[in-house]
Amino acid sequence: MKLASLDDGTRDGQLAVVSRDLSTAHIADGIAPNLRAALDDWVFIAPQLDALYRQLNDGKGDAKARRAFDFDPTQCMAPLPRASARVCGATYLHHHDLEQRALGSSLRAAWRDAPQLRQAAADGLLGPTQDLVLAREEWGIDFGAELAIVSGNLRQGATPDAALGQIRLLLLANDITLRNLAPDALAAGFGLQAKPATAFAPVAVTPDELGDAWTAAKAALPLRVRFNGNPVGTLEAGEDMTFNFAQLLSALAMTRPVTAGTIVGSGIVSNRATRRHTPGYASLAEARWIEMSAGGDAVTPFMRFGDTVRIEMLDEKGTSLFGAIEQTLRAAVA
Repeated sequence: MKLASLDDGTRDGQLAVVSRDLSTAHIADGIAPNLRAALDDWVFIAPQLDALYRQLNDGKGDAKARRAFDFDPTQCMAPLPRASARVCGATYLHHHDLEQRALGSSLRAAWRDAPQLRQAAADGLLGPTQDLVLAREEWGIDFGAELAIVSGNLRQGATPDAALGQIRLLLLANDITLRNLAPDALAAGFGLQAKPATAFAPVAVTPDELGDAWTAAKAALPLRVRFNGNPVGTLEAGEDMTFNFAQLLSALAMTRPVTAGTIVGSGIVSNRATRRHTPGYASLAEARWIEMSAGGDAVTPFMRFGDTVRIEMLDEKGTSLFGAIEQTLRAAVA
């Protein structure tokens, strides 16, 4: 099924079920007031949401289905505006290989042996069309297309198989990085200023919506990135993913229980070029690292005020799975 959170002036929004083709929606507050509440009692709530979802798609005469309305992504918050926790992984190691190569170094072996995770802001998450508002272009503002999962409750020490059973929803995200602030944060060994608010596509989907493309806890589907209207990346999310979502979630649970409503991100999607596919990029930094590795200076600029980014994933029929993220960078008003 597909779920969204409509902006009703509250912090968590109003839960809605969205049709498979993203054309219509139905308020689900008679089942659960918001997605946080639904996740807290998922085993009981999910079948009710699924029944409404089926009615919505079938368009049959049930009174609930007759109250459907046109779905408008501009009225959406992030599907889960406040997560229980949020963690970012680094599972597309090609992205980090490129960075280290540009710096004249190599990726640490530990990154290839086990998933790397870091805490991230779990609140203030942006909706799909909300502007990205920042004060200074010179911070090196960079978009980053990634996938994420939303978990159910998971005990400490859970195996990847157990973690797989607690993957409730999938999300599509734009994980912004302030690249010129990141080196100081890394050098200090602490800090959060390089990671401002993250935006999410309007709809969260259950893994079964991917059909056969949900395989080995990966989403084997194409990801499209456009920058200022121009295509810059056509990537395959199921390829070059060193650790799958079940492994990421299990790694998070190694020393702690995981609470329902935790978001775990994959890291920026990144593919190696092959004979059949030149993927482009899902972040501006990758283009810059390639330029540096070729022996030159980085000439691709970071984002400037007024720039726009569009991120979208297509299902096996070529239609939008999550809806699109369409963000414009705006200058903060002093």
